[in-house]
Parts: sequence; structure tokens; C-alpha cells
Amino acid sequence: MTYVERFFGVVVKGQSYLNLFYLLLAFPLGLFYFVFLVTGLSLGVGLLIIWIGIPILLFMLVACWGLTAFERQLAILLLHVDISPMSLETAEGRGVWARFKAHLSNPVTWQGLVYLFAKFPLGILSFVVVITSIALTAGLVAAPIIYLLPWGLSSPDVMYTLGVWDVDTLGEALICSIVGIGVGVISLHVMNALVFVLGCFAQLMLGVAEST
Repeated sequence: MTYVERFFGVVVKGQSYLNLFYLLLAFPLGLFYFVFLVTGLSLGVGLLIIWIGIPILLFMLVACWGLTAFERQLAILLLHVDISPMSLETAEGRGVWARFKAHLSNPVTWQGLVYLFAKFPLGILSFVVVITSIALTAGLVAAPIIYLLPWGLSSPDVMYTLGVWDVDTLGEALICSIVGIGVGVISLHVMNALVFVLGCFAQLMLGVAEST
């Protein structure tokens, strides 16, 4: 496969659009996790003095484990990354207290909490990259269509400005459209690279590290 085929082949790869969907999900999920965790943990710690905080914190512990498991499955399903199990030990046949202690001593419990908090800034970054890429690509590609509209770029009062370049002719609008196609392809590569980093982070944080 030539370099050109590899460069433009990203457009027809289904994984590119699964990656895009994963990035779009990152912001709302990250926002939910952040609000949920800050509210629940603050409430639990604040109410420890009257003991009500204990069941709240226990609930948060269970909820965080469930959200971590959800994120693990989401990464496996959409990104097709190989993530080790969240626990190498089975809890079957053990008492509640023993299982609770094993849960607290499991590194994934705390790694998952860090991951859930990190999902918020990562979600903001993903949202900015995706929305900026889509808006820029769509704006450039649609330039000829906008130009041909009665109220479009052909109007003396309407034009695109790209740095010091004012797009005010149909030929320039067509050049914008061609540039927009290139920007769109490059954007897919950038988003795939970002998802690769996020996938590696998920592998690191959402599964028990394998011993060597």
C-alpha cells in the first residue's frame, strides 16, 4: 500500500468513525463522572461525623467500580484494545469483609477512580479537537455551495477570511473546498492518534498489570 493510499484510506476505515464516536462520548461521560464523584465523595466525607457518610462512601466505592467496568468495556468495544481483567482473584466463597478488603487492596479500584476523574479534562480536549475539526472541515468544503447561494460569498458583503486571504471568488471557494478535504483527512489522522493515546491510557488504568 502506497503512502497516498494509507493517507486517504483512513476515510473508508470503519474504525476511524468508531474512534470519532468514542471521542464525542468522552465529554458528556467525563462531565457526568466529575459531577457524580465530587458530589458523592464530598457528601460522604462531610457526613462521616454522623455515620451517614459511611454507607454513602460504600455506595460510591461500588459505583466507581461499576463505572470503571463500563469504561473498560466501552474501550474494548469501540477501540478494540486488549485490556487485562480488573481483578485476577475471584471473590466467590469469601466473606463480605474479606471481599471488601480485597476490593480496597486492588490497584484497579484506585486507578479506576483516577481514570474517572481524568475523563473530564480528556473529554474537554476530545470535544475541542472533534468540534474544531468538524467545523473547519465543513466550513471549507461547503465554501462553493455557500458562494452560489443568493446570500452567500458572491454577495459583496459576505466573504471567507483565511488569515490574510479573503475568499471572494468561485475559484477561491473551490480551492477552499479542496483544502477542506485535505483538512478533513488530516483531522481523522489526528483524532485516531488521540484515540490511540486514550486507548493506551485505558489499558494502563483499567486492568490489573500483568506480572512478568
